[in-house]
Amino acid sequence: MPEGPREEGRSSSSSSSSGASHSEGRCLQSGAGKDAGASSRVALRKEISLVSACAIIIGNIIGSGIFVSPKGVLENTGSVGLSLIVWVTTGIITAIGALCYAELGVTIPKSGGDYSYVNDIFGGLAGFLRLWIAVLVITPTNQAVIALTFSNYILQPLYPSCLPPESGMRLLAAVCLLLLTWVNCSSVRWAMYVQDIFAVGKLLALGLIIILGVVQISKGHYYWLEPVHAFETFREYDTGQMALSFLQGSFAYGGWNFLNYVTEELVDPHRNLPRAILISIPLVTFVYMATNVAFITVMSPQELLASNAVAVTFGEKMLGVMSWIMPISVALSTVGGVNGSLFTSSRLFFAGAREGHLPRLLAMIHVTNCTPIPALLFTLSSTLLMLCTSDIYTLINYVGFINYFFYGLTVAGQIVLRYRAPDMHRPIKVSLIWPMIYLVFSAFLLVLSFFSDPVVCGTGVAILLTGVPVYFLGVYWQNKPRCWNIAIGKITRLCQKLCVVVYPVTVRSVDPQNHDDDDDDDNS
Repeated sequence: MPEGPREEGRSSSSSSSSGASHSEGRCLQSGAGKDAGASSRVALRKEISLVSACAIIIGNIIGSGIFVSPKGVLENTGSVGLSLIVWVTTGIITAIGALCYAELGVTIPKSGGDYSYVNDIFGGLAGFLRLWIAVLVITPTNQAVIALTFSNYILQPLYPSCLPPESGMRLLAAVCLLLLTWVNCSSVRWAMYVQDIFAVGKLLALGLIIILGVVQISKGHYYWLEPVHAFETFREYDTGQMALSFLQGSFAYGGWNFLNYVTEELVDPHRNLPRAILISIPLVTFVYMATNVAFITVMSPQELLASNAVAVTFGEKMLGVMSWIMPISVALSTVGGVNGSLFTSSRLFFAGAREGHLPRLLAMIHVTNCTPIPALLFTLSSTLLMLCTSDIYTLINYVGFINYFFYGLTVAGQIVLRYRAPDMHRPIKVSLIWPMIYLVFSAFLLVLSFFSDPVVCGTGVAILLTGVPVYFLGVYWQNKPRCWNIAIGKITRLCQKLCVVVYPVTVRSVDPQNHDDDDDDDNS
């Protein structure tokens, strides 16, 4: 079944063909001329260097999480010492998961990340459900929350004695999303410039916090870092609460897998994908650890727990009249997060459309800019709709459980692929002990999360299962009425002309499933 949309796209309409011929030579993939079979293609350009790859990982991980999660981690662990252990442990587990994804990323060199891996290894239904939950809730809610965090911190200095108006926050968040979507539609290079600049900016902002923390330590303000005091508890230890502390920490590390969404646009992915991971994840872990140490040198655990904006409280204590630097720094940090999320999530929808799991229009790219404009506009529209709802954070809680389930399923797929296709070419091959460690950790989180809050987790599963009838009606059912196909074709051609996009012809990567499975899918 995935093959159908790709073949259809290659000979879809006259406008597609004419657009492709018109744009030949202007939108070619790097190195295409060296491959006789890859000439004259309209395709995504390989413009993401190692520096930009690191910026994507750092920019997506470091967003609002580090300014929100310290309170939740400390509250659920019950002591400063345990909270710091959770931060380091979560960073190590994140690095292990990223290494597993690195092997999958160079073995199945497709954009789309875990969706593409689950789809190829476990089949169309599993892949569609991963895409369904991302399209329906995860991507639009995450982007809406980051954009609202940006607007909140920008407006907070203007309303020192009260909360900013909700309508103003949503309007400013929408402006931020519109501007960054325009940048991403215009040029991959522009989007990478924005990502690089804001990644450096957020590291400098956190660097300021860390330096102030070092100054505090040099003055002898490290009472809560001494072992005898670090493990003083302000409540009894609870296993369920410890699991929640790891979930809070994992939220701050969210985005570690986003580079896998853009594998096809990465220069020399076999080398740069693992390099970017090995550079970025340890750097983020160090920065997070040092930032939390700095917070503890300035605030007591009680003060940190009482604060609604940890970075703002930190700035008020350390910077005095210059305390406005902190909310501005957090706001700029979130801009990089929004930009990175827009860039990578649009590639996820692009990959889904290319496999036939979303409307074919979303798999088309601009004839000269080589950017997936329909997928970017779709991402923008779903996020703007989410800004109009009042239950954004509740939806995130519902699907957080499902998100981690698919992380575990993807890593399990790495083990399955080792046994199903042992002779497949793997430029990177990590020891199986690492995916096993990650799976044990994921199972620990999922089981404890389910028992601690079965209603929320059960609701998340119910939202996921709504995708099953959609899959069978929209994807599996091939013989749809002729009038439906004609209507969809006319809408696609109209949108194609408005966006000046064509369907890219790409080389299909080796499918890890056997040929019999492929034949079954194509005939389904």
